[in-house]
Amino acid sequence: MTDEMPENDRFARDEVRDLYASFVRRMIQEPEMSIDAMRDLFDQWHQATAEPGGVTYREVFDAPVPATWCIPPGANDRRAIVYTHGGGFVVGSRHSHRKLAGHLAARSATPVLVIDYRRAPEHPHPAQVEDTVSVAKWLMRSERRSHWEIALAGDSAGGNIAVSSALQLTREGLAPAAVVAMSPWFDMENSGASLEENAEHDAMVNRPTLEIMTNLVLSGASPQAPAANPLYADLSSLPPVLVTASARETLRDDATRFVAQAASAGRDATLLLEPNAQHVFQMAAGKSRAADRSLEQIGDWLQTRFAASSPGR
Repeated sequence: MTDEMPENDRFARDEVRDLYASFVRRMIQEPEMSIDAMRDLFDQWHQATAEPGGVTYREVFDAPVPATWCIPPGANDRRAIVYTHGGGFVVGSRHSHRKLAGHLAARSATPVLVIDYRRAPEHPHPAQVEDTVSVAKWLMRSERRSHWEIALAGDSAGGNIAVSSALQLTREGLAPAAVVAMSPWFDMENSGASLEENAEHDAMVNRPTLEIMTNLVLSGASPQAPAANPLYADLSSLPPVLVTASARETLRDDATRFVAQAASAGRDATLLLEPNAQHVFQMAAGKSRAADRSLEQIGDWLQTRFAASSPGR
């Protein structure tokens, strides 16, 4: 199913575009920028996001990887969302995405655990999926939650990780209640037509950058490996999935192709397209009508899927 959102507001588009353009300018100015310096730069991603009101944060020290709970007022603490940040598997962190995860927590009335999975190139695929699956199992074990009380969510590369981890958990008989992928980067072959069609509009994501990050994370593995590229995965047991993207971002076709394949496999798959926004436009949460509207839809959808997954229904 595809729902077309209303036209985006100019302020939201410029808010994220300006931040992305500043990242790109800095990298052009420093072509030999180290990975550590690039990670420091992208930890400023949160500047596009307003602080979510009423959300509290708690560091987690006994999880398989460093993590932070984002806890909204009135949350259903029997449920949890594991959040995997974007950043091409190389940059980004729980700090860059803490506020976005907090907005998701508030909109879904569910605690969100945003995690620092191991990043490439030090830890190539499948380290990211291994960490996310380990965190989900840790929640089931230590927090005594059932798999139907857990959802997975992520943006960009984190959307890939969320879907791939959900498929792995499902193969182990631990299917989560739902999966959300915002502007996901699924295609490790980087073959979508939107990479060229939307190149002038997308302020940050482009083919050369994707190809560099593909090589860093795959480290020689096949870009068609189903565990790395969900477009080649068996989706016949995929949990309910919601995918959002901008119609004008370069990764649009990753979203549209995946949802079409999931629907063809008979799965509960929803696509929401924002007509005129940037990659992961939800990063402008609290400052943008488009971002807030999208997160409201995601939150409502997640609550519905949590309720539907309960064995008592």
